[in-house]
Amino acid sequence: MGSDNPAEKALILHRTRLSNPNFIFTHFSNSPDTNYSKLKFIISSSVTEACNNSVLLLGPRGCGKAAVLELVLDDLLKEYPDMITTIKLNGLLHSDDKCALKEIARQLCAEHQLSFSKVASFDDNNQFMIDILRECGLAHKTVIFVLDEFDLFAQGKQRLLYSLLDAMQSVSSQAVVVGISCRLDADQLLEKRVRSRFSHRKLLFLPPSAEDLQGLIKHMLLLPTDSSISDDYTTEFNARLLKLLEDGRCKDIIDTLSTSDSTFNHLIRFIAVCHMDMNLGFLTLENFKAALTGVQRQPKLECLKDCSILELYILVCMMRLEFREQESYNFNTMMKEYSSIRDSFKTCDYYARNVCLRAFEHLLQRELISLVDSRGHTQSLEFHPVKLLVSAPELHLGLKSNRCCPAILQKIIDRG
Repeated sequence: MGSDNPAEKALILHRTRLSNPNFIFTHFSNSPDTNYSKLKFIISSSVTEACNNSVLLLGPRGCGKAAVLELVLDDLLKEYPDMITTIKLNGLLHSDDKCALKEIARQLCAEHQLSFSKVASFDDNNQFMIDILRECGLAHKTVIFVLDEFDLFAQGKQRLLYSLLDAMQSVSSQAVVVGISCRLDADQLLEKRVRSRFSHRKLLFLPPSAEDLQGLIKHMLLLPTDSSISDDYTTEFNARLLKLLEDGRCKDIIDTLSTSDSTFNHLIRFIAVCHMDMNLGFLTLENFKAALTGVQRQPKLECLKDCSILELYILVCMMRLEFREQESYNFNTMMKEYSSIRDSFKTCDYYARNVCLRAFEHLLQRELISLVDSRGHTQSLEFHPVKLLVSAPELHLGLKSNRCCPAILQKIIDRG
């Protein structure tokens, strides 16, 4: 395939976009109503007007809080390269007040080329932070504190938050505190003395809707008109893509995608496996169907496809025991159920007890079933209580997808 092939160039462009985690969020940079624009206004006004601010970015995981903040900081660093210093902390690593303040001092020392003292006390590091904020204020330089997992900083005595927000009360300091949390009540965790110093600005991040997903897919896949790709190919590719996205079947795929998981990472994984036919050179509905199947793949269903007939019998027997709300059962109980099925339905599938035990052990190894607890190591496996790790819908789909599955098993599982 030659380097002049426009389809190959388009594929390289798409992969470049997918490898850039911030590209997808540039879709929101043109609208004044997005969280990107609101957050950029809050931080940029603090930089230009020399004022202190604090804001919380709240929303479920995977909604782009940290990514949007990174995009805003990158843009502001380009606009004000000598007026911004960024200090980043994570509550999972620095929730201890002493540890957090020491990390702030370390990053400030690295930024201003100062020597860092590992033995400095909490009060020494606190005073150092106050002095640096004062000096930065006099130099018209803003220090941006990013506190990821903000709710973890709100545990304990909250000395770090109080020290940081109290230092920002001075007219000579110039700083912004940006908290990121998946807890919507993160601000309610603050003590009264801390809350009184917080500006109570909050930006709520929500998962994209089906309409947003369609717009993001256009943003990720439409080819630019000013690239090295030929104009004729670009025009036809974009026209075909827009027509495809208007197809009701394609909209159903996007709806299914948003219903299962509407986070941005899930969308990127969907697009990443949406490989177009290089012989055709354009995206088709089949590509989207294959991509949806790829992101919805479930490991347990994959295991069920490879199970032997005997292993399927064992799983069906255990499911029947659970249907009857039998709280505890073991291999011997399962064998009684297997004999009952064989007698009731007159099946010709007969396996010796030792063969069934080996299949039972194989299911344990594949983690389709498990021991109820780890106690009783000396107890024989035949008497050890077990439980099924496959749900009824998963087992039902697994029986359908297994080519070796006898029809009688599907009838049994349907009857319950």
